[in-house]
Amino acid sequence: MTFSLRSRQVYLPGGPRAATVTVDSGQIVAVGDYESTVDGPVTDLGALALLPGLVDTHVHVNEPGRTEWEGFETATRAAAAGGVTTIVDMPLNSLPPTTSVAALREKQAAARGKCFVDVGFWGGAVPGNARDLFPLHEAGVFGFKSFLVDSGVPEFPPLDRAGLAAAFASVDALFIVHAEDPARLHDARPSRAYADFLASRPAAAEVSAVDTALSVAADTNRRVHILHLSAADALTSLRRARTAGVRVTAETCPHYLTLEAGAVPDGATEYKCCPPIRDAGNQDRLWGGLADGTISIVVSDHSPSTPALKARGTGDFASAWGGIASLQIGLPAVWTEAQERGFTLADVVRWMSSGPADLVGLRNKGRIAPGTDADLVAFDPTATFVVDPAALLHRHPVTPYAARELSGVVRTTWLRGEPVGSTPRGRFLRRGDAQ
Repeated sequence: MTFSLRSRQVYLPGGPRAATVTVDSGQIVAVGDYESTVDGPVTDLGALALLPGLVDTHVHVNEPGRTEWEGFETATRAAAAGGVTTIVDMPLNSLPPTTSVAALREKQAAARGKCFVDVGFWGGAVPGNARDLFPLHEAGVFGFKSFLVDSGVPEFPPLDRAGLAAAFASVDALFIVHAEDPARLHDARPSRAYADFLASRPAAAEVSAVDTALSVAADTNRRVHILHLSAADALTSLRRARTAGVRVTAETCPHYLTLEAGAVPDGATEYKCCPPIRDAGNQDRLWGGLADGTISIVVSDHSPSTPALKARGTGDFASAWGGIASLQIGLPAVWTEAQERGFTLADVVRWMSSGPADLVGLRNKGRIAPGTDADLVAFDPTATFVVDPAALLHRHPVTPYAARELSGVVRTTWLRGEPVGSTPRGRFLRRGDAQ
């Protein structure tokens, strides 16, 4: 069926303009003027903006094995409600972790028939599995995640520098790195004070680990991507490495851009994540890194757990699980802060749609252009709402955004030309799709 969507604000690769977007068989087949004559029905979105579906390349779904934390059905419902039409699932927190082709197949079997958005998968690089990486890459994973510090789960141990180098050398792939140096961390003592937890994971630990990852990437001539950058002090190393020819990219997350350490209440363990949310001055510098392109994408690092693991009963930051769930509200959270800082919705689309799609080579995602998937979002950039945890669709409605007023409301999300509804229509994506 052919149909068209018309808006005064269509966010195209060249910037926003009034346009008519025509869809047929799940793909965008034309982008014309606002008053174009087209075949089939036309829906005029009025004051709503039409955005490309968001691409979130940093999502912990946790199924199979820890489905009580999160699962493909709940995670992808939340994603669609937040305008996210593609996710790439992280290899850990599921059992087994995605460190072999057999484990990838087990995860896909668990996800089959449950996904409301399209889903790709990362592989994992852990001690002893270097020989598994090439077969996993051939099986379609988008690259390999590794930790330089304890991951929090025993079945996904960290790599040291030599292990990272061995992994990088084993396959020509994109490597994504959780960069914290364990030698620079301090034991976190039981405490309800966020300042005590923050002191245990200083910025120096991130800078040191980023330097290690950059050095190994330079030695092996591999692409490296720094995950969830929270320490703005590492921006200098990233800029220097890029100037020297290292193929490096970096991301940050909504919580680092919108929340700050000085406002975290005692015992509010819903704010705990690793690396941690830092101070307001550091946050200002992260926005500077987005402005100059040192940081190129913003993704959720959606990492939920059960309320008990978040230490909801004790408020102890030392024992609480470190992770923030924001798939459903990442877009309005970032847009709220971005507009206050003078950025545009086009900037947000670049950081959260086309940028992540480009990172993993999905040329048919994250943009509104002929030949791409009709993954689209009707978004009201001027509407406001107050975050109600009960309205969140991920498995456990624990969020540091509770009761915050945010700007921007997702009205409709289309996946390949159909509004996301009660039937899961998501597909599995492989490395190489539409590159």
